[in-house]
Formats: sequence, C-alpha cells, structure tokens
Amino acid sequence: MRLIYFIALSVIAVVGAGVLTHYGLLASGSSARQSVTTSTADSPKRKIAPDFALRLLDGRTVKLSDFRGDAVLLNFWATWCAPCRIEMPWLVEFYKQYQSQGLEIVGVSMDDTGQETAVAEFIKERNVNYPILRGNNEVADLYGGLRFLPQTLFIDREGNIVKTMYGIKSKDEFEQSIKELVGERNGRP
Repeated sequence: MRLIYFIALSVIAVVGAGVLTHYGLLASGSSARQSVTTSTADSPKRKIAPDFALRLLDGRTVKLSDFRGDAVLLNFWATWCAPCRIEMPWLVEFYKQYQSQGLEIVGVSMDDTGQETAVAEFIKERNVNYPILRGNNEVADLYGGLRFLPQTLFIDREGNIVKTMYGIKSKDEFEQSIKELVGERNGRP
C-alpha cells in the first residue's frame, strides 16, 4: 500500500512540476517577475523581431516593419490582465516623454475575437495615445507563445529584439529599459 501512495505522490509531483515549468513558475533562478534579456549591446546574436501585419481597432492594417528606424516597445496585453492595467498608464506617460526620441509603443491586445468594442472602450477610458492592434495566436506563436501577460519586447531601430520582459516590472525598471533602447544607435549604446 505504501508503494502505491509513493508512486501516486511521485506522479503528482512530476505532473505538478511540469505544469509549473510550462507556465514559467518553476525554473532555476527565475520567477514570473524576472525579465529575460535576449541579448546585450555587446552581443552580435540579436534576434530579428518577426514581422507581422495586424489590424488596428479602426480596421487599418499595420505591420511591425512599418516602424523600422524607430525604437519599438511591443507590448502584448489584455483587458482582463490586472498587471496590464497597472502598467498601461506608465506606457501612456512614456510615449509622451520618449516619442520625440524615436520611441514607438505598439500595444497588441490579446483579448478574444469579438471583444473589439470592449477593447476600444478600455483604451479610451485610459487615454491610450499609442497604436493598439488586435492580436491573434499566430502572432503570439511568432514570438514563442505568450508565457505571461503583459509581455513586452524591446526592439532596436534595426528591428532586433534586445530585451523581453515577462509580467509586470517596476516603473523605474521599465523606464530604464526604454532609456537604454532609445539611446542605442547602430547596436551600440
């Protein structure tokens, strides 16, 4: 009988660890609040951000490559995401402050299809001043799937992903990453 309990407990532990790892909650030295840097300014191994075409809420199509030449903060979010609600006013503020330095913020709503009216009301209530695109699973998959929301990618002026942040960070961390991004020229700070 002890053997059966031991086996059952072992199976539960393995399955639980697998689920936690899948959702990024169990990994050596990481947590949901940790940001992951995909490269540094000294690293030649920057990954090009996959291009995509998505629609704005008004139906116009926008491609990520339309922003080539600008520093881009690509933010995946949803109206139901509590941390997204916290950081959205920061993004509005950062856009006002850093747009003149070549920062473009592009929001990608991962709300379900058919929620366009709710998303439009949500961004209007929050005075969002940057473009909001209607996301889909295909675009999420281009970026390796979305482990958490919000998920923010910092893309340099040449279209390379220089940093990815999962979950919410402090406003100061966010702003420091933006300063580093807009300060880069030709891959060098």
